[in-house]
Formats: sequence, structure tokens, C-alpha cells
Amino acid sequence: MKKNNLPKKNCLVCSKPFTWRKKWKLNWERVKYCSKKCSRSNSI
Repeated sequence: MKKNNLPKKNCLVCSKPFTWRKKWKLNWERVKYCSKKCSRSNSI
């Protein structure tokens, strides 16, 4: 895939767009946050 064709989502916490990463290949549907920081801030 070329970079401009990668899937994108918006973070549920900060609303910033983020792009698919290879490490999320198997669970892209479950990814909700752009970073660990956003993930932690939502769980508080």
C-alpha cells in the first residue's frame, strides 16, 4: 500500500486523525486511540 491510500480514523479523545500502522494490521477495527496517552486519559 502507498501511504496516501492507508485507512484513517479519528481519535476518540483528541479527535486528531491517525493512519493505519503495520502493528495494527490484525486489530484495526478495535483501534480507537491515536496514542497510549489518549488511551490512558480516556480510562480515567
